[in-house]
Amino acid sequence: MIVRSHLPWPLRWAVAAVVFGFSAAIALWAFEFGKEIAGLDRGAKEEMARLQQEVVQLRKDTEAARSVSNTADSLLKTERASLEQLVAQLRQLETEKLALQADLAFFDRLLPAGAEGVQLRGLQADAKLPGQLKYQMLVVQNGKVAADFSGRYELVLSGVMDGKPWTQPGTAQPLQLRQYRRVEGLIEHPTGAVIKTLQARVLDGLGQTRATQTLKLQPV
Repeated sequence: MIVRSHLPWPLRWAVAAVVFGFSAAIALWAFEFGKEIAGLDRGAKEEMARLQQEVVQLRKDTEAARSVSNTADSLLKTERASLEQLVAQLRQLETEKLALQADLAFFDRLLPAGAEGVQLRGLQADAKLPGQLKYQMLVVQNGKVAADFSGRYELVLSGVMDGKPWTQPGTAQPLQLRQYRRVEGLIEHPTGAVIKTLQARVLDGLGQTRATQTLKLQPV
């Protein structure tokens, strides 16, 4: 004789699942209860709290280190900019030094040995545009002279215009110097004039001529 169960297979599987789940729940409860009894869960919580505190402290230390790094980087950039400015100033001073040395050598070549008083040297002229003459010259006060020179200078043009001798007196320009002064400018003249000479004169405060120099020009 064969005895068959009246429960269908789906119901049997459902009952088995319920029994299995109930058993697993009892086992998990027993495990957690055992940890509580043994103090394992309490220790894990304390360790977790300690680790969280360490993480917070490490974050604070990282922020502080980052702030110090940013400050140091800003200071480094400022120091680098200051150094670049000092280097640029040093190069400028070197350039000015070379220019002064060149001027000194130029003056030494222009001034004759033993010359004293006001001297005119290096008179030059160049026709830039029709009716314009660009000039430059060096006025030097040589010798043991303590007082500044205060006077004026004049530039006189001479030549030919319309087949006749022609002269254009210069307008007096103020001049002051202690040791030397480079003078330059433009002279306006009639476009039909053929300029042959340019004369520069330095006069003192009483109107007495202290120095002269004449430059011969090639007709353009």
